[in-house]
Amino acid sequence: MTTLKTFSLFASILVFGTTVYSCQSNGLEVNPDESIGALPQAVIDPADNPRTPEKVALGKALFYDPILSGDKDVSCATCHHPDFGYGDGLDLPIGVGGEGLGKSRRFRSPGAVPFTKRNTPTLLNVAFNGMNAHGQYNPATAPMFYDLRTQSLEAQSLLPIAAFEEMRGHVFTEANAIDSVLARLRAIATYRESFRTVFGGNNAITAQNLGKAIAAFERTLVANNAPFDRYRRGDASAMTEAQKRGMVLFIQNGCNTCHSGPMFSDYKAHVLGVADNEKLGFSDKGKDNTYAFRTPTLRNIALTAPYMHNGKQQSLADVLTFYDRVRDGEQLNANVSVSQLDSLLRPRVTLSNDLIEFMHALTDNSFDKSIPGQVPSGLPVGGRVQ
Repeated sequence: MTTLKTFSLFASILVFGTTVYSCQSNGLEVNPDESIGALPQAVIDPADNPRTPEKVALGKALFYDPILSGDKDVSCATCHHPDFGYGDGLDLPIGVGGEGLGKSRRFRSPGAVPFTKRNTPTLLNVAFNGMNAHGQYNPATAPMFYDLRTQSLEAQSLLPIAAFEEMRGHVFTEANAIDSVLARLRAIATYRESFRTVFGGNNAITAQNLGKAIAAFERTLVANNAPFDRYRRGDASAMTEAQKRGMVLFIQNGCNTCHSGPMFSDYKAHVLGVADNEKLGFSDKGKDNTYAFRTPTLRNIALTAPYMHNGKQQSLADVLTFYDRVRDGEQLNANVSVSQLDSLLRPRVTLSNDLIEFMHALTDNSFDKSIPGQVPSGLPVGGRVQ
């Protein structure tokens, strides 16, 4: 394991690409290039799913209601909880058959249901998925999941309901899971009235509208006022000197090649050779069996450990050390040769704790953390999380 080294910036001019970074002995003045920028202060909705307060309220109730799961013990919020930055604090999620929250979550009957395949991504700022370096994005085609298999929050929000280890369990088949959940919702008067109010008609409880309601709520989970955002909007004091030095190193190291745009992701799949998580019992081959996984956002990363697609890195320092080892030519996954690794991985460069400080500057802790006192089904809010 390579020890992280402190990197000092003396009075000099660092030139990367077409951007000049001025380093002064009494502080650092930085003009970051356009590959990274502040998040927008407003969210774009799909044309066919504009948000209304009533729709968001319905979506929030559904998000926290375990009625959507086969055994009525798991909700969306079980793994996407505000206490963990709308992640779960685990390397691999425990869905069906679990109890507890965060690191205290465990299987009630170990071995009956497997771990969920991949680390839980945060839902904070998921409304901006697919955003390019110019701040442009289309919510109707927003890329979802580590293997990019689905587009849009509306489509994504339904898939965990039908996934065995996430929410379905043994109660439903994959083919009838969604219809069975819809039948449950139709049997609850509060949901019948809410869907009728939001979408109109007496037959408003449909799969399409279920996805729209949950997506509408998820688009309110915005954290777009991090120190970096304020800095990029003109507040020179919003970031510390260490964070400014880290921003320089972030670009020098080529991190912004893949972690680009206001969301710090190019939304492309890359082969990094992360070691398999032994809890799975098999090797996760990623997108199209290539061992490629989508670049995760770095937004609010200080809140969402552990890291990588399978949670193998417990801290940001571990992540930097991982890149150090890979750039040294070390093979960390027995199924991925060094020659298969993404060509964008540069030769080894000097790493620094300032990089970690910069990533902390991408965290905004002022997001909505409110949890409903009850849900229409009358089940425990969030599922079996106690």
